Amino acid sequence: MTKMTLGAHPYMLGFDQLERLLERSAKSGNEGYPPFNIEQTSENSYRITLAVAGFGEDDLSVTVEDRQLVIRGRQSVDICERVFLHRGIAARQFQRSFILADGVEAGAAIMENGLLHIDLTRAVPETVVQTIKITKRGQ
Repeated sequence: MTKMTLGAHPYMLGFDQLERLLERSAKSGNEGYPPFNIEQTSENSYRITLAVAGFGEDDLSVTVEDRQLVIRGRQSVDICERVFLHRGIAARQFQRSFILADGVEAGAAIMENGLLHIDLTRAVPETVVQTIKITKRGQ
């Protein structure tokens, strides 16, 4: 039995790019750090929230690269001089990626109480009905 891919399904024309996006997402190497939530805030808007305790605004970057939302964190404070008796707050750098669908735009990025909120909106495409004229071939 052969495996049928999404792009090869006879009723799913032009979805091969979606399959590539899914493969890229699976290979993105996102670990469990930092933890995050994704919530739907309205019918056409979303919010991604990352727990970034110990990071300041200058330690974080939020970019959109080829429909991929990328959040990077690197603490600039040198903690080598400090002596920890217990170290439970992670201070490692991270990169967390999310693939955005066509029409989804990243909006504001807001820091609040150790949480980074990124708002996303989805543009609603207009419904287009196209009538295609049927012509008869010459005999």
